[in-house]
Amino acid sequence: MRAGSTVQPAPWKAREWLAQVTDPEIPVLTIEDLGILRDVRWDGDELVVTITPTYSGCPAMRTIEQGVQDVLHAHGVERVRVEEQLSPAWTTDWLSDAGREKLRAYGIAPPAGRATSKRALFAPLPAVACPRCGSTNTTRVSEFGSTACKAQYRCDDCLEPFDYFKCL
Repeated sequence: MRAGSTVQPAPWKAREWLAQVTDPEIPVLTIEDLGILRDVRWDGDELVVTITPTYSGCPAMRTIEQGVQDVLHAHGVERVRVEEQLSPAWTTDWLSDAGREKLRAYGIAPPAGRATSKRALFAPLPAVACPRCGSTNTTRVSEFGSTACKAQYRCDDCLEPFDYFKCL
């Protein structure tokens, strides 16, 4: 390759590479697992990657953006632009099944059910299964966990505390 030239992989290939970029707050999840990787396309000689934050103002977005650039630069793509798309807003429905299982294996209960409406915020608490023993005999200890997208729970059977990835 001559100096100044850039690799121009097919968008699907770049997307494969980007599937290894992880969430800095929950490092077992990739941006693909989260469903925040929305689009990969060429705009002339610049690869444009579109991502949607899990919530507006998410502090992890700058780190994720850097991860996207680092992975693509490592594969020879020199010109990269990362764009944020806020609409439609991200929902936990976009989590992949593999991502849900990775959360459980990591000790974080995945979202219970699906986010069908923002009115779900006012609905009764869901039955949250303990990621360690599987019991749904659990109690919410705090609406907020280690990050804004998680709540703190305790299993009333095995007595272990755990985070629950809120259904948004």
